[in-house]
This record gives sequence, structure tokens and C-alpha cells, in this order.
Amino acid sequence: MDGALKIEAFFAQQDRWQAELGALRSILLDCGLTEEFKWSSPCYTVDGGNVALLWGFKDSATLGFFKGVLLKDPAGLLVAPGENSRSSRVLRFTALSQIIETEASIRDYLREAMELEAAGARVDLPKDDLAYPEELVAALEDDPDLQTAFDALTPGRRRGYVLHFSQPKQPATRQSRIAKSRDRILAGKGMHDR
Repeated sequence: MDGALKIEAFFAQQDRWQAELGALRSILLDCGLTEEFKWSSPCYTVDGGNVALLWGFKDSATLGFFKGVLLKDPAGLLVAPGENSRSSRVLRFTALSQIIETEASIRDYLREAMELEAAGARVDLPKDDLAYPEELVAALEDDPDLQTAFDALTPGRRRGYVLHFSQPKQPATRQSRIAKSRDRILAGKGMHDR
């Protein structure tokens, strides 16, 4: 299935936030962004650079900005999508009226995000601020192929794995997660890559 068909299928399958996602889509396209299908969602780009994503979650329709941390946010609407989010910021909507009321701010955020992308702005992230769990350190020391593959992952993919491996309280669960992820790491894939 090509990208355009996947995008149409995405919007057709949204049973809870169809009106909200449709309104956001109209705004995004009206701002001159190109609509593509990436990461199982509509992705909006400018000159090939990722600017925004749309998602329909259980609790909200969400507009995400890849480099949202760089946006000025004078209205104070942007939030981090999770406690470990360093770059992206999102706008969450639970009613079409919220989108209508904040449309001017949404357009301002989009304009700024497009300008940042066109200017080649980058989010300055610290190298790696996470401590590797003991089980991962041991696995990497015992398996040179795993070490090489893990080191070759992008910083974001490594971070995702470290967070995933660090969550369980039991060492056996951490070891199990590492073992289950070995083939994906050797293939150069992140946790959520297909």
C-alpha cells in the first residue's frame, strides 16, 4: 500500500478523534507542509525535514512537534509526551472546540517549527545522561557482537533500549529484556522499528 493510501486508511480508522484529527490535518496542509506516512502515522515535513506528527490516542488527538523543545510556546500549550522526552513536545485535544479556539496558536507553532527546520536548527542534547543497568553492561562485555551493534545504534535508539532495560526492578526481568532484544539490536533496529 502506498503512502497516500496508508494516510487515508489512518484517518478512516480513527473512530474516536476523527473530527479533531481531520481539523488538525487541514491546518497542517494549509500551512504548506507535505504529508507523508512514517512511523504508522501521518508525518508532516518541509523540504524533507520532519516537522510534526498526528496521533489518535485513547485520551486525546495529538499533534506532536519533533523539535518542540525549541519552540517559544508563548501560550504555554506544549507538553512533553513522556517523562523521558527530551526533544519532542505535543498539543493534546479532547474536543474539536479546543482546536478551533487555539487555531491561531497552532498555526504560530507550525510556522515557527517550519522556520526552525528550514534553518537547520538542532536540539542540543547531552551525550548520554543515563546509567546503563548492570545487566546491560555485563551483556555487552560478554558479547562483542552485541557491543558493536549497540554502539552502532543511533543515540535515540540506544536511549530507548537503556530506558526499557532499566525499568524492571528484578535483575532477571532486566536480563530477559536484554536477551529478547538481542536480535533487534544486531539488526540495527530500535525497539519500535519494524
